[in-house]
Amino acid sequence: MTRARIPAWLATVIGAAALILAWWLFSLLAFQQREGTAFTPVPSPWAVVDWLFVQGNIAGAWNVFQPTITAAGLGYLWGNGIALVLATFVLVFPRAETVISQIAVVTYCLPIVAVGGISIVVLGGAKNPGDPSATAIFLSALVCVFTTVVGAILGFKSADRASLDVVRVFGGNAWTQLRKVRVVAALPAILNALQIAVPTAFLGAVLGEYLGSITAGVGPTLIRLQGQLDSAGVWSVFLLCAVFALVAYGLFGLVITLVTPWVAGKST
Repeated sequence: MTRARIPAWLATVIGAAALILAWWLFSLLAFQQREGTAFTPVPSPWAVVDWLFVQGNIAGAWNVFQPTITAAGLGYLWGNGIALVLATFVLVFPRAETVISQIAVVTYCLPIVAVGGISIVVLGGAKNPGDPSATAIFLSALVCVFTTVVGAILGFKSADRASLDVVRVFGGNAWTQLRKVRVVAALPAILNALQIAVPTAFLGAVLGEYLGSITAGVGPTLIRLQGQLDSAGVWSVFLLCAVFALVAYGLFGLVITLVTPWVAGKST
């Protein structure tokens, strides 16, 4: 007897409604408005909607997010590019796997706030107002390395030994094995690692802006709103960050489904 499963869209709607309800109750019961001020630590969902749409602050969202998205995109390309090069190096020189894995673990274990402080001194922020911050790009790249290195190495090692032997029997060299077998076997793991790196890169960019001395982007906007004790604005910006990361993650998932249809076919 098989149990009826809840459709994915319905589960998403139920989950979103439950989160909004919990948020509303939390703002109503957990934190009270500070005496003598209009400041509420946790604004209600309606206060966020009012700040975004009624007051019209959503109109300037692109100007706020554009430098951050640019920094996250550049960091994403650099971080994942370096990670894939390191994983390929392990494939060519298997004895280097321990060293490369340790490098990836170090990038994961480094305290990112401390690294951000050092990178501000070394790299600085943005050269011109509105440009992406160098620190944001660096931190965005740094947080992508570990996941992609580990995913790519595991993917390359998952190649079927019999398929590799068949390529060798028919005269194929290591390069042919890489193109015909290893890349195909590793593609699902690599794409999944790249998907996880999408919101991670955005988070690294936001943190880099938050630590750096720049004038545009999500980071300085949060600092300004916090200084103004505008809790609805702070929560609105955080909510927009979550929406962007979720949408980007979902779109990359669609790309994975199109590129690796055989994986989706196995899961159905």
